[in-house]
Amino acid sequence: MGIFKWITGLVGFMVGGPLGALAGFIFGHLMDSGESTSTGGQYSHQESTYYTDSVQGQRESFLFSMLVLTSYIIRADGKVMHSEMEFVRAFLRRNFGDEAAQQGNEILLKLFEEEKRQKSHSPYEWRDTIRQCSEQIAGALNYSERLQLLNYLVLIAQADGRVPDSERNALYEVAGYLHMSSDEVDSMLHMKSDSLDDAYAVLGISSSATDDEVKAAYRKKALEHHPDRVAKLGEDVRKSAEQKFQEINEAKDRIYKARGL
Repeated sequence: MGIFKWITGLVGFMVGGPLGALAGFIFGHLMDSGESTSTGGQYSHQESTYYTDSVQGQRESFLFSMLVLTSYIIRADGKVMHSEMEFVRAFLRRNFGDEAAQQGNEILLKLFEEEKRQKSHSPYEWRDTIRQCSEQIAGALNYSERLQLLNYLVLIAQADGRVPDSERNALYEVAGYLHMSSDEVDSMLHMKSDSLDDAYAVLGISSSATDDEVKAAYRKKALEHHPDRVAKLGEDVRKSAEQKFQEINEAKDRIYKARGL
């Protein structure tokens, strides 16, 4: 499936609003440049109707939303790192093929252009667009789906091996717009570590927490991050959630072992 159809599905699923406006901006670019769908044909109303009416609408809204917020995180430090762009391209290539990776790259570049255009009017206009898009996303996706979206953004920020304060603050900002705590960002930033201190951070508690508090924190995280809660977004998204779920379990196991539980 080409990314052109992602946007087609999105327009039907989230009619209007800032996401719809950005989708229309991308529509115009793709149509002007004669982009084809993954089957090699031009965009048609029939394809639009099919994707708008199908259950793919939720999935396409998630994927397009990821690209919109990704553009904000990548540019948070004022630069576009090759490693971050390659991470996104690799994700798209792995799940949707070479054409999708190429189109996704082009969509990000157009979003960067739109950011530049809006900032030429006001330094705060693009941030407000991201805020409005995030609030629209928050109204369309459940908490677990938003957690998975935030997890992708954290992984992208980590792609170059470091997360500068500018990107960390942008992640906190987007998390707030998505009606989530900055603690969720901190938890995800510690996922890959094997230390005991980081294990507590993954569960969102301190080392002084009681055994009962540790168990309660684990149950809460395990419930929120359970892969079944994002299953309707597609098998690739579910598999990614499974990996994160496993990392939460590994953090719990380290704490339980240290405490003799």
